[in-house]
Formats: sequence, C-alpha cells, structure tokens
Amino acid sequence: MYEVGLTSLFMKVALLSSEIFGVKRDYLHLDSSSFHVHGEYLEKETTNKEETVLEEPIVITHGYSSGHRPDIKQFIIDLMCSGDGDVPLYLRVANGNESDSAIFAVLMKEFRQQWDCDSIFVAVDEVAHRVAALYSADNIQSLTNLKWITRVPATIKEAEQLMEHLSTDALNASSNEGYRIACVCSTYGGIQQRWLVVDFSVRSTVSQARLKSDLKQLDKQVQNQMEVAQKKLQELEKKDFACAADALKEAEQLNKKLRYHQLHQIEVKQMPYYNKAGRPTKGQEPDGYHYRIVATLTAKEKVIDLARRRAGRFVLATNVLESKTLSPDEILIKYKEQQSAERGFRFLKYPMFFASSVFLNTPKRVASLAMVMGLCLLVYTLAQRHLRQTLANTQQTIKNQLGKPTSTPTMRWVLPCGRLGLQCFQSIHLVIFNGIQQIVNLTSEHKHILQFLGSTCQKYYFLL
Repeated sequence: MYEVGLTSLFMKVALLSSEIFGVKRDYLHLDSSSFHVHGEYLEKETTNKEETVLEEPIVITHGYSSGHRPDIKQFIIDLMCSGDGDVPLYLRVANGNESDSAIFAVLMKEFRQQWDCDSIFVAVDEVAHRVAALYSADNIQSLTNLKWITRVPATIKEAEQLMEHLSTDALNASSNEGYRIACVCSTYGGIQQRWLVVDFSVRSTVSQARLKSDLKQLDKQVQNQMEVAQKKLQELEKKDFACAADALKEAEQLNKKLRYHQLHQIEVKQMPYYNKAGRPTKGQEPDGYHYRIVATLTAKEKVIDLARRRAGRFVLATNVLESKTLSPDEILIKYKEQQSAERGFRFLKYPMFFASSVFLNTPKRVASLAMVMGLCLLVYTLAQRHLRQTLANTQQTIKNQLGKPTSTPTMRWVLPCGRLGLQCFQSIHLVIFNGIQQIVNLTSEHKHILQFLGSTCQKYYFLL
C-alpha cells in the first residue's frame, strides 16, 4: 500500500464508497491530530536502494502534542470529512512536527485537484481558539479558487477590536438558539470576505461552559500579569535616578507596557546620599540627591471589561460573499459542525478499539497502519450514516444505552466491541453442535436493529 501511495489509494476507496452510498460533499471539514508512539524512530530510515516509492517516509519526532505528551514522539494524521455523516474522504499521514497553518491550504488545493466538486471547506481552529490553522493573509490569498469558512484568530487587531467594541445593539438573534450575530465586510489580506461576529454570552449549557472556561482563563491571565507588574514595580522603586524627569519617564514606559493594570498615585521622592561611608552626623549636608519612584498598582477596569466581552465572542470568516448562497446563520451552523473530523479522531483514539496502539518499527509501516485506521473509520461512519438514514426514512427508533428510544444511535453502541455489557451486540456467538450452526443470545431487540442494517447483516446472523 505504501508503494502505491497511501493518500491516493485512500481517496480512490473513499470516492467509490461515497458514490455508492450517495454521500454529499457540499461541506468538508478539515482537521489534524497527533498520535503517540514509543521508540527511537531515527529520522533516516535504512531502505533498499533499488526500491522505489511514491511517498517520502514520515518523520516520527517530537512536536506540538494535542494529548499533552510532549515527552514522546508522534506522527500526524490530516483528515477531511464530509458534513453528511462525518464520512472521511481524505487522509494524509504527516511528520510529527508539521504545522497546521503551513499545510491546510495545500491540502485543500490538493483535494480539489483530485475531486471535481464545488465544496465549501470548513477548517477547524487550533487549541484554545487563540489562533486559526487556516486563516492567514498568505493562506487566504492562495485559495482564491476555493470556498472556505474558518475562524479568525483573536490575535488579529481588526478582529480584536470588533469583539471588544461592537455594540450589543448591532447584534441580531440567530436561528441558532442562544446566539447573536452580526455580519460585516472585510478585506483582510486583500481578499474580499464576510466576517461574522458571534456572541454566545447568553448561550446556555455547552456554550456557557465554554464562556466560563474562557473567563476563568482570563482571570488567571490577569492575576499572572498582576504578579509580573508588581515585581517590575518593586524593581523600579529600588532604582535611583539622577533627576525627577528620568524617574517619571521610566515609570511612564512601564505604564505603557502593562495591559490590564496601571501605575496609580505616582510620586517622585528626593533621596539624599552621602559619599562617605557610615552614618552621617547630625546636621551634615548631603553630597547630593537622587530620585526614586513610589506608586501603586490598580486594575484597568474598562480594559478588563472589554476582555470579558471578547471572551463571549468570536469571529468567523468566509469568502462566499452572497447571502443567498450562504446565509449568516448557515455560516454558524456549518462551523458548529466542525466536530465531524474531531469525532473521527475520537473514534481512532477510542481505547477499546485499540486502533491507536502502534507497535511497528519503521515509519513506512506506521504510515500504512494509519491509512488502515482511516479505512476502519470509513466503514464505521458509512454504517452509522446508513443506520441513521434508514431509521429516519422509516420513522423508527432503537434503544440506546439507557434503554430509551433514539433515531440517531452511534455505531460504537451497536458494534460488539469494548468492555462486556457496554455494547448492544456484545456476547452473541456462533455455536456448532452436532454439525448444526446456531446463533445464541440473539434477542428480538437485536433482530429489530438488524432489519435496518440491510440484508448482508441479516444473512450474517442467519436471519435470511
């Protein structure tokens, strides 16, 4: 498989599968994740000189660890999933130290070259939502022939000002309950686009948890900067200056560097000094004077309030300019569906599947195994999509883990894998007694589910 080309082979299988099952490719969600391995994995692999391969071996090395394990080496999987059923349509195995921001635009263009489709690409943002993997001036300038939706980094000045200063009156209620939105025009990077300011500060449940987490992080940042500012002020107060003007100038320079705090009640004290060592005698005139700063630290309440407002907002961007093609509400909906790829990675890393347990000694074999893991995800998502569609079309339900009816079950629940008792089809066996084959422990509930999975699955359990 490696010699044929892992990515090209996966795309051929995925293309054929998506055509058979009618998977829509209107929206594609792109993300990447790291997978840890144990072992030395030298950067240069010894290979047969006569062997010709189409892909360069991946470099298994240290990099940014999404699993918070920077101590061990890793490789990266780039995944592109459809918004229709989370079906993976593109998979690429990459070096452990690869940067999302450097490669996402390249992958989107490569996908478009291989698949002739007018898809809108939705790129997932990076950790803590402080930066975005796709959104940069260089990237969006190179994607003029592609349609995309992504998050604007909070570090961009224009976005920061929008989140802080956009009036609440300018926000309109979204069809997504609990969200307020406002659409503005932007030409960042010289590319005409629409920015959507999203306010979720009134949102409940999940978004409130996000807001609470962001505010907690902000409070921690303010406290850390307070400690740093106090230390710098203490150093300043011990410093001697030749004149009061110099002391005030340095105090002002420190004040400008402080983000959430400011120097208050700044005073310059005149301090006498004596060149002769020892305690000066009574009435002795000092040899001169130096000057010291005395001040207190106070919080910039307005700045902190603006930061709190910013914590409840984020900005999305798209180069689809026509609202009839992509409305503001649809931009938010499709961005929220970005978990398509994230759910794929959760499947691959689910410990009960052991899919992420890698015990191979060459980068080529590791990369090939990652492609097989992707094929497993392809089968899983197609099965889940088929089951849910059949239930929806027939207006039927099956029981979930809690015994309650559901029309959107997960295949993780249905498939016989994992710990005993957690999955629906656990402990169903083929028994051969006196040459007669029988299926044991197959209940009426199992038969009810199998009718929605098709004739192939029913034959497997001797129901046809």
